[in-house]
Amino acid sequence: MAYQPKKRKMTAEINVVPYIDVMLVLLIIFMVTAPFVSQGVDVELPQTTTAETVADMNKDSDTPPIIVEVDKDGHLGVSIDNADMQRGLSLQEVLARVKAQMAAQPKTLVMVGGDGRTPYAHIIETLDALNQAGVGSVGLMTEPLEQ
Repeated sequence: MAYQPKKRKMTAEINVVPYIDVMLVLLIIFMVTAPFVSQGVDVELPQTTTAETVADMNKDSDTPPIIVEVDKDGHLGVSIDNADMQRGLSLQEVLARVKAQMAAQPKTLVMVGGDGRTPYAHIIETLDALNQAGVGSVGLMTEPLEQ
């Protein structure tokens, strides 16, 4: 009896397992990198034609706001509980003081003020650092226009 090789039937199927593996790896990469892509600072703008005063914003709390100032050279200062402004602090010192006050009184407002000649980058760096430190809402200080 002569040996005859078995004839295999050709199939036209695509193995999708490698594609699923690639898709899952890409999904994980996008999920990991998505938080780093978001750029911007959440700011709640007033819905009126004039800005709200600190007293109006702080009517739910008896504590005075925490004020963080940035001068034209990027130097920081902080005032907590209406104390004198402590100037010449590093960003880490300001964040430590703000975190400590927020831990003691979580409803305390945080206001950031900057000199009119302060570069925009210094204000954004301060807002970003406060956001990363866990401060949910930050107000921007302005002075009313004199007419």
